[in-house]
Amino acid sequence: MKIAVPTRNGMVDNHFGHCDYYTIVTLSDNRAVLSTTHFTAPKGCGCKSNVATELKEMGVSVLLAGNMGQGAVNKVTAAGIEVVRGCSGDVLQLINSYASGLVADSGETCDHTHDDGHVCSH
Repeated sequence: MKIAVPTRNGMVDNHFGHCDYYTIVTLSDNRAVLSTTHFTAPKGCGCKSNVATELKEMGVSVLLAGNMGQGAVNKVTAAGIEVVRGCSGDVLQLINSYASGLVADSGETCDHTHDDGHVCSH
């Protein structure tokens, strides 16, 4: 299983579409970490880029994210990737918690204006 986490400075980036990079973690069948790599995030809004397709082509099946607008959620799930929102903190600790079954989707989408003027409600 491959998991992607929007990342900034080793922490879950709270804004999916504007992260520095995605941490891609491969888990074994018994959910042990086999490998960790990074994928540089494309510039621009996550729902308007082809990042979902690129992650799927890399074999990603789960995205552990902080906040995402509904447009981004729709695009990622349409690519066949499960979205788990409401994640935060250190990426490797999050992966370990997810592997242990301790992480669930918050069901919440981002729908407000950020400091940079970007609105997530699209």
